[in-house]
Amino acid sequence: MEYWFYHLEAATVEGILPGLLEKTREKGWRALVKLPTDKLASMDEFLWSYREDSFLPHGRDDEPLSDQQPITLSASTETAMGHQAVFLIDGAEIKDMDGVERCMIMINGRSDSDVARERKRWKTLKTTEATLAYYQQNERGGWDKKA
Repeated sequence: MEYWFYHLEAATVEGILPGLLEKTREKGWRALVKLPTDKLASMDEFLWSYREDSFLPHGRDDEPLSDQQPITLSASTETAMGHQAVFLIDGAEIKDMDGVERCMIMINGRSDSDVARERKRWKTLKTTEATLAYYQQNERGGWDKKA
């Protein structure tokens, strides 16, 4: 399994998540986005309206038929079963990652506590057989692979 860390400097999660989800859909993967409860409703609304000419079909796992959507939003799930891509936001974790191809971890680079928490996660994952990649946002808004 691959873990890709995205260290956001200038952008917000809302600024990059739609593009990453679109790429995930292009691969034919189902995606799971795990985020804190207090951000679930706003992310749900955002993904329906983030662009005037487009939206990302998705469902919340606390609502009916979410399992039929290509993207699932959750604040509580402990399993990623049925999803090939997982996005972890604000320190979210999932215990059961069976079947996941890639896990993308969003790091708020403007928060020292977020950076420290994800450094710890990196060090823990480094002791496993997982493949790790670390991307840091540059001043132009692009991504530089650091590790």
